[in-house]
Amino acid sequence: MKTEEDFKNGQVLLIDKPLTWSSFQAVNKLRWHIKQRFKIKKIKVGHAGTLDPLATGLLIICTGKQTKEIHTYQGQIKEYIGVFTVGATTPSYDLETEIDQIFSTEHITEELLKETTKQFVGDIQQKPPIFSAIKKDGKRLYELARKGETTEIKARTVTVSHFEITKIDLPNVEVKIVCSKGTYIRSLAYDFGKALNSGAHLSALRRTKIGNFSVENASSIEDFIKNLEN
Repeated sequence: MKTEEDFKNGQVLLIDKPLTWSSFQAVNKLRWHIKQRFKIKKIKVGHAGTLDPLATGLLIICTGKQTKEIHTYQGQIKEYIGVFTVGATTPSYDLETEIDQIFSTEHITEELLKETTKQFVGDIQQKPPIFSAIKKDGKRLYELARKGETTEIKARTVTVSHFEITKIDLPNVEVKIVCSKGTYIRSLAYDFGKALNSGAHLSALRRTKIGNFSVENASSIEDFIKNLEN
């Protein structure tokens, strides 16, 4: 049974983030319940790497003194499974926004799909989506994007160490990706579509690993709260 002292000294919590929740909401929910459970006014709680609301899976949440170590978890390699839907793009590169362009997919074969993955393994240049939490001039990019403001985003180097197609059921292509900190799987889906001479967007995403931590060992938010209250 975890005590107030345990949480203050620092815990590393593995949470399986549910669909539609922001990472911020998950942190707030856990902080509120920890404060309620131990009748404390203040405790530090933070996460080690944002997951988009439309993604599920592993979120590392640190409490108390352990929040000082968040950067060490953020820097570790990540593993994702997801679905790229080819033949259409969206402004956000995922399902947060409506489809804005349709492309031909008649030329897309299993061989072309698998051959194209090779272009995205190793150190690659990638532009983050305009609908992202990156700050520019003190404002988050998604705030500007939602107002219809365009902004120039610089490409940056990220590393993809593994890019595997696990199932093809066109227009859906299931993928497994292992990559460095700062990689946007949405951008990867968009760039992959362009490389196919078509278009693509991310229609599902689940983070399965961060370093040696696996979602298989993570708790749902409901189970964490139940265990805390018991």
